Amino acid sequence: MSLVVASLTLAAGVASGCNELGWLDYCSATTDGNQVDVGAGTTTPGNSGSSNGQGGSGGGGSGTTPPAAEEECDSELCRPLYSVVTLPDVTAEDLRSFIPALPTVTGEPLGLGVVGMPTNLVAGSSVQLQSGPLLGYDVVVRFTPTGFRFDHGDGTSRTTTTGGSSWARLGVPDYTATPTSHVYGAPGSYRAGVRVVYTAAVNFGTGTWRPVTGAVTSAAAFYDVRVVEVRTGLVQRTCAEDPSGPGC
Repeated sequence: MSLVVASLTLAAGVASGCNELGWLDYCSATTDGNQVDVGAGTTTPGNSGSSNGQGGSGGGGSGTTPPAAEEECDSELCRPLYSVVTLPDVTAEDLRSFIPALPTVTGEPLGLGVVGMPTNLVAGSSVQLQSGPLLGYDVVVRFTPTGFRFDHGDGTSRTTTTGGSSWARLGVPDYTATPTSHVYGAPGSYRAGVRVVYTAAVNFGTGTWRPVTGAVTSAAAFYDVRVVEVRTGLVQRTCAEDPSGPGC
């Protein structure tokens, strides 16, 4: 009877690993009847595959290492790079510290009026920008004139969308009725006044104008008018020819 001795072949660096970790748990073996090949796998106990061997029995695992649990990130790279700021809504009542300038006001004929004939009142205003603090922000407020309230001083008033213009600029004769003129019914001295109605918008430094709810009205500017009564008559000479004549 001949004695067959099977030779044991170990892969380089594997045998020691199998001995240290436990041959039965981490190593696999195959044989062809003449030699035994031992390979160290990379699977955990119960896995069926290995990096070198073909066989091996184990549990029903997939042979992949489960992913490590994600760690909570608390660095600046994980934090949001921006924040959302909600700007407040602004009403006309919030603009009490922002006071638009007084309008200009004059009339034709200058300082005078004639009973029963139009006295032309002319007011002026323009877009105004004002800077200052508002509701905890540094802002710019824009006032845009949209209406003019004329108080004629005789108990009557009128609101227009324009401040008016002179007769010459309108290209009409003197004493022509205009959108801002008024006819006084009796002689006397009157103090006419005008207030400007503004719509407002606020810029919080974002470059965008946010409309303000409500309207802002300026303080009144005044213009004094002396209204006289004029009578006409047929005369022989003009006042230049006879300064002492009737009506001169």
